[in-house]
Amino acid sequence: MQTRYSRQILFPPIGRSGQERLGSSRVAIVGMGALGTVLSNHMVRAGVGFVRLIDRDFVEPSNLQRQMLYDEDDARAHLPKAMAAYEKLKRINSEVNIEPVVADLTPFNAESLLADADLVLDATDNFQVRYLINDVCVKHAIPWVYGGAVSATGTFTAIRPGKTPCLRCLFPEAPKPGEMPTCDTSGVIGPIIHIVASYQATEALKLLVGASESFNPYLEHFDLWNNQHQQVRVSKARRPDCPTCGVRQFDFLHADTQEGLAVSLCGRDTVQISPAADASLDLDRLEKRLAPLGKVERNKFLLRFHAEPHTLVAFPDGRVLVQGTDDVSVARSLHAKYIGA
Repeated sequence: MQTRYSRQILFPPIGRSGQERLGSSRVAIVGMGALGTVLSNHMVRAGVGFVRLIDRDFVEPSNLQRQMLYDEDDARAHLPKAMAAYEKLKRINSEVNIEPVVADLTPFNAESLLADADLVLDATDNFQVRYLINDVCVKHAIPWVYGGAVSATGTFTAIRPGKTPCLRCLFPEAPKPGEMPTCDTSGVIGPIIHIVASYQATEALKLLVGASESFNPYLEHFDLWNNQHQQVRVSKARRPDCPTCGVRQFDFLHADTQEGLAVSLCGRDTVQISPAADASLDLDRLEKRLAPLGKVERNKFLLRFHAEPHTLVAFPDGRVLVQGTDDVSVARSLHAKYIGA
């Protein structure tokens, strides 16, 4: 520890005792895209003892401009992001226990994936998942750090259940589809990713080492291209009538998903279909069934079936991405035709 973390130990707010606390800490990162690659890099290099990487997607060429852990080989192999990140990170710090999870965060699995963490880091790209993170973290009193970036702008804040406003205090309603820019509609530059994720990572270190005197009381917003930085003090924004931290009804964690989830992924011309309960797909059997019908590509993590003009990407956990449409009914029809019930 003395050699690897010596410069971090020399930083007085961390010191040797703080480093020991990092080494015994557990962090879950939701999303291994742009923010997630930076956050996981910081957590692993800082010596956090256990880091869980949760992501539903696989590496594509358009990711490489800003998702710093991935390379062209990962994109050619269609590697799941959680696995590609794991392969890089385990070579960076073999002392850290890194757990890759190729899955979508849903009401079915959110508590099992997050409730044993000391801290959760948000690296997602949509508010529905953030509200789900917020539900779990408030229910189990787990601190978490919200962050988002698009174009050249970014936002972050640290949330400590019982001490700060929760996400639903700050944003009672999710933005409606089409109201907010996304990376796929407005683009994004790499530097804003590093700024937002580095602030998130710093708040994470403060929380993990117990530096309560340094906690940030603001919701921070950056416009990097125009060199603007805004701080909104939110320390007194807790709402007694907040459905999550006030009433504790956890709407997103207890959402009715008995028919399964079909979600159009904003800006990606893709619909994700998730099973209604814990399920699995036998990719070997599926490959044999689909091979006579069209081109099938396989690796050990996923199967891609080309049913022109659409592509179906199937995962062992039962999820299927239907690429080439944003129409949920079309996606369900293709799923029923090629995957089945």
